[in-house]
Amino acid sequence: MNDTPVRLSLVDVFGLGLVGLRTRPLRAVLAALGIAIGIATMVVVVGIPASSQQALDHQLSALGTNLLRAQATFDQVTQKLPPVPEDAAAMAARIGPVERTSAVANTHARVLRSDRIPMEQSSGLTVLAARSDLLPTIGARVASGRYLTDGTSALPVVVLGDKAATRLGITEIRRGEPAPTIWLGGRWFTVTGVLAPIPLAPDIERAVLVGWPAATTWLGFDGHPTVVYVRAQESELENVRAVLAATVFPKNPARIEVSRPSEALAAKRIAETTFSGLFLGLAGVALLVGGVGVANTMVISVLERKREIGLRRALGATRGQVRTQFFTESVVLCLLGGLTGVALGVLAAASYAATRDWPATIPPTAALGGVGSALAIGVLAGLYPAIRAARLTPTEALSAP
Repeated sequence: MNDTPVRLSLVDVFGLGLVGLRTRPLRAVLAALGIAIGIATMVVVVGIPASSQQALDHQLSALGTNLLRAQATFDQVTQKLPPVPEDAAAMAARIGPVERTSAVANTHARVLRSDRIPMEQSSGLTVLAARSDLLPTIGARVASGRYLTDGTSALPVVVLGDKAATRLGITEIRRGEPAPTIWLGGRWFTVTGVLAPIPLAPDIERAVLVGWPAATTWLGFDGHPTVVYVRAQESELENVRAVLAATVFPKNPARIEVSRPSEALAAKRIAETTFSGLFLGLAGVALLVGGVGVANTMVISVLERKREIGLRRALGATRGQVRTQFFTESVVLCLLGGLTGVALGVLAAASYAATRDWPATIPPTAALGGVGSALAIGVLAGLYPAIRAARLTPTEALSAP
């Protein structure tokens, strides 16, 4: 007679793990529901703040959190602005993480609403020579009319910043009507556009923008930029800032003042840190509650099924097989609850994001972590009940009331 115990296949082990779930379906559903609620809570508390953070990131990025401003400073010795190279913007574009560059220059011209106004009563607005690629670089847009193009930059036309337009009384360019004009540099210039507010570029809001070639032709502009705008990758912003002055003006970098990363970028990074801490705290509480519920269910299951355990032991089942049965049952129970919880959590987080007009953002780590956490909970919650069941002797189990 062969006393060697029969080795169970994976199919047999899985089948044994489902015995308790099939014989007590209501209890299994309630236990799985407990772990599902815990996992769903984890996914929700990760998904909703992640969606909110994504929406916040979009809003802050739209303001230009990755925008740097390199400005030439007044030289006290020469009493002039330093002659920054004409191709300074192109030089800055060679820095690896830089995505866009553009430049403006102060022409020192005076602008009037009409040629009847005395020159000493000028509006006090700055007249800047601007390139046609300025708007996408600083994240600005046209509120009315149109911006300078490569074709119109050589013509006597201007675009007004938001505050400059208000001061000059030209806040809108109406189609079908003659375009308004202003007196600039001793001649009339046609206003073709008005910009929307630019919170991170107030100097542009208070400026009258003239095409680079037009400023050279009619305003005596020498071609040297005074401000270079650089948009770079956020993760490399500090590194770009460190080399920007020497790049745009290698002759004398000390005469270039580079702006610090905006407060909006700092706020964005603080929000990311705050949200990360919130994720870990809430998810941990939810998983702890679910794990305690499953462990409690498995312990009660062992107590109620002593006769079943005793009968299996009397028929030749080994301690290891009994241990495997209850251990597998716990893992399968938690896995089913975990999959259900992930599905419910994703649905709830996506639905809430849709009601707030946020982009639905469910980090893959949340879904995979939910399933992995459920398996881990199943292992931990089933370990003690499985060991306890395996320690029962056949006589002890069969004599239980």
